[in-house]
Amino acid sequence: MLELAKRISAIYKNTKAIIKTPKDVFDLLGYSYLNEKQEILKTVLLNKKNAVISVVTNAMGENDNIRISLKEILTHPIRQMANSIILVHNHPSGTLMASKQDINFTKEILEKSKIFNINLLDHIIIANNNYISLKQEGYIK
Repeated sequence: MLELAKRISAIYKNTKAIIKTPKDVFDLLGYSYLNEKQEILKTVLLNKKNAVISVVTNAMGENDNIRISLKEILTHPIRQMANSIILVHNHPSGTLMASKQDINFTKEILEKSKIFNINLLDHIIIANNNYISLKQEGYIK
């Protein structure tokens, strides 16, 4: 019953949400990472007014990493004609810091998404019911 309520809530939120701040992303998706034991990467697809088109779960990894290709991440934004994307993943370890892998991955997506005229607005990392924004940390300009 709880799972059904989460899914219905997610569908409703996705159709109404407009993303203005990293907190908006956390409010939209933070609950979905509660008690997860493995890393999960999601992509929030946005239109030109930053309204959520959809949220895609791209990959589930191990407890400390995710393996995914750039093609797998950019396929949905291209197909859904998204103007912008926000990457979101969790750190089940509870560490609320970007790893070197997180930073390099973000920079690679930033560079490649520009080829398709898709803006990477942010990469949010969630841990211990809190979050950090790689944009606010200065890794996305």
